[in-house]
Amino acid sequence: MPASAAGFCFRLVRRQLVLGLRRPVELGNPLLFFAMVVALFPLGLGPAPDTLADFAPGILWIVALLSNLLTSDAVFRSDLEDGSLEQLLLAPQPLYFSALAYVLAHWLLTGLLLGLASPVFALMLGLAPTAIPALALSLLLGTAVLSLIGGIGGALTVGLKRGGMLISLLILPFYMPVLIFGSSAVQAALNGNPAGPYLAILGALLCISIALAPLAIAAGLRISVDT
Repeated sequence: MPASAAGFCFRLVRRQLVLGLRRPVELGNPLLFFAMVVALFPLGLGPAPDTLADFAPGILWIVALLSNLLTSDAVFRSDLEDGSLEQLLLAPQPLYFSALAYVLAHWLLTGLLLGLASPVFALMLGLAPTAIPALALSLLLGTAVLSLIGGIGGALTVGLKRGGMLISLLILPFYMPVLIFGSSAVQAALNGNPAGPYLAILGALLCISIALAPLAIAAGLRISVDT
């Protein structure tokens, strides 16, 4: 990456982080949703620790996926409303790196926080402490992939007034591999098996997403703004 593009991306990430921190309600929504759903599951499944521990990997990963989905349609929306997005498309820097900067900021404000807070929620569901490192690492890797995929949906629906349902239909099928391998990593650690193969697959998905998703995001932004 050229030095000018790197500096531009750094400033763009810092700008998005500052804007996100100025909206603490939106910043806390994914964590609040995560906490509420995790607190409700024992009421539906029963308070038996063994039952909750068995379902904990799938529960935590499903809630993380839905939390990410809630914020995906807002990645570019505020910039479209204030005209910043059009200026971004006209900037001399490659749109690939700009899209990557937006996704990185989104992950720092959502996925990173969920990954760091996941041990607390895991203990609420009675997950064995031996599986918590696999859970946290799988969420850190997996939510980065989810942010990249969600960015594609956000770019395609940014010009629509009610794009929330459409973005769910567009990107939810692509979330499924991340959900499967992420929960499998936690389940493997819970059963005493190595979680490394599943984490390696998540890492490979992340590398592929970093290479391809910003290209799709850039194309989606151009289509949405032009129309």
